[in-house]
Amino acid sequence: MVSQNLLNIVDTAMVGFLGDAALAAVGLGGFIVFMCQALILGIATGVQSSAARRKGEGRPERAAGVLNTALLLVLVSSPIFSIILIQLAEPVYPYLNSDPEVIERGVPYIEWRLAAIVFVGMNFAFRGYWNAMDLSRLYMNTLIIMHACNILLNYVFIFGKFGSPAYGVTGAGMASAISMGIGTLVYFYLGFRHMEKGSFLRCLANRKETGSLIRVSIPAGVQQLFFAAGLVAMFWIIGRIGTPELAAANVLITVLLFAILPGIAMGIACTTLVGQALGRRDVEDAYRWAWDVNKVNIVLMFVLGLPMWVAPDLISSIFIHEPSTRELARWPMRVMGLTMPLEAFVFSFMHGLLGAGDAKRVMVVSIGTQWLIFLPLAYLVGPVLGFGLLGVWLLQGGHRALLSILYTSLWRGRKWQHIEV
Repeated sequence: MVSQNLLNIVDTAMVGFLGDAALAAVGLGGFIVFMCQALILGIATGVQSSAARRKGEGRPERAAGVLNTALLLVLVSSPIFSIILIQLAEPVYPYLNSDPEVIERGVPYIEWRLAAIVFVGMNFAFRGYWNAMDLSRLYMNTLIIMHACNILLNYVFIFGKFGSPAYGVTGAGMASAISMGIGTLVYFYLGFRHMEKGSFLRCLANRKETGSLIRVSIPAGVQQLFFAAGLVAMFWIIGRIGTPELAAANVLITVLLFAILPGIAMGIACTTLVGQALGRRDVEDAYRWAWDVNKVNIVLMFVLGLPMWVAPDLISSIFIHEPSTRELARWPMRVMGLTMPLEAFVFSFMHGLLGAGDAKRVMVVSIGTQWLIFLPLAYLVGPVLGFGLLGVWLLQGGHRALLSILYTSLWRGRKWQHIEV
């Protein structure tokens, strides 16, 4: 998710110079792509949970088989997904936004991003493995290479530099797809260089390990699918309010996704620490790790949320060049800043549960609160009652508060300690 967040952030910042319609196209398009990729993204959680458990058991060589099996599953399934979804992009997009200019710019962007699903899936499988094996520096180094390529290629393709035509929003999609491919090649190189000798692409998980991988990956993927679909639904709701509001919402989500990256990183670390502790059969250590990670996360989220409250216009001006659209984003961004500490509880305990293999309950909580509570109320408050973008964002803060309470309660309940992965 981190790498996809960064791709969306860079795309949003660079197409912001092309106007509100371009911002809306990339914003809605990015979350449509996230939704389409979601089932594949669950593989990262499955690999990390299973590989961390194997490392904690003192059997790191078995973790390689988990990664190899995940890569095979991605290679077989992703091309089918890409072909089907690319065919659906053009007929489905108008149902999500009726603005002809947004549709014209958004569809090619989506098609390029969907073509790279196989690279996305492999990237996430490697991410889960490196984090589980305490080699997250390899993941971070690859992210730096990949996103440096994305920034350069965005500059070339969006604005027509170094002899390239100016593709505009489509160029951002092209750059993202190519950059993900480059990242995948780097991961394969690192696999041959850093994994146990003779283990990379040489062995597969056994039946029990494959079953555990699938049991964790599918609920995690379904959770991501409904979360992403919920974001698309939220953009559809805000699109009913107006295109400027949709452009402002895209920037708000982009800023949020950037600000929570350290919280996500801490959560990913928590997944590994919990998984390894449970592999050692040290349940108390696993329980404490989530609380310790949460303490650090609260401080991080508070510090990162403070600028949103103090200087919302300064932040939004990085992406938005229309004064009226910046004004629309001002108070929702302040609300977002105030609720940032709640994200600490969500990420710490949600990822702790995933590290323990408790993906089913995480899925139920995530889908239930978003689709049965937040989205119906957002439609009522925004387009129907006329409270606009600010009303929707106040509800979003309430939704995150509810999630923080529920995930904390699940962790304190400790039913996760009996799950075998």
